[in-house]
Amino acid sequence: MKFTYIKAACFAAAVSTMTIFSSGTTQAQSFWGGSYGANSVSDRRVVAFPKRHAPGQLIVSFGDRRLYHIVSKGKAISYPIAVPRAQSRWQGVERVSYKKVNPTWTPTPEMRRDNPKLPRVVAGGHPRNPLGNRAIYLGSTLYRIHGTDAPWTIGKNVSRGCIRMHNAHVAELYNKVRTGMKVTSTWKHYSVQTIEGGSSSGNNDLHAMLGWTN
Repeated sequence: MKFTYIKAACFAAAVSTMTIFSSGTTQAQSFWGGSYGANSVSDRRVVAFPKRHAPGQLIVSFGDRRLYHIVSKGKAISYPIAVPRAQSRWQGVERVSYKKVNPTWTPTPEMRRDNPKLPRVVAGGHPRNPLGNRAIYLGSTLYRIHGTDAPWTIGKNVSRGCIRMHNAHVAELYNKVRTGMKVTSTWKHYSVQTIEGGSSSGNNDLHAMLGWTN
């Protein structure tokens, strides 16, 4: 068996945003609460990674709440992620089966019972789509690495098994990931040292993020 998990299916957590206008300002909020700005898309780092891991693979550390893209021997790009909630824990090894730009999101009946405000379907590319702008599918499972419409959830235990990233980060990763790439998801912690990046000052410009090099 290639992986172990508690729930057989993975769907993006039902956090779709609505825009509230007040006194000339705009604030984006989730149907279930929260607001933008709780963490920064600038938290993208180049790190020294254990050399036993071969380049050209992804290691998703639920324990670290980071995704590591191994770009060369001993070197990885580290991204913050939202990880599965306690009842949706899983781990294992998969391969990238396919990729999708602007994926459509269809909440399950269970999600719609929990949150009647949810629509039946959200078209790809819509700003309220919980899958964000990119999705990377893992094997024959329903687990995905994807973007989000709720960036304040990055770094938290909130998903139903999928791996949630900032849209700028998943767009960058999408262009580097190939079909068949190995993806290891684990609760193991990794001891890494930052080589560059991760400035707390922040740079939220998507084009600047995508222009960063390895």
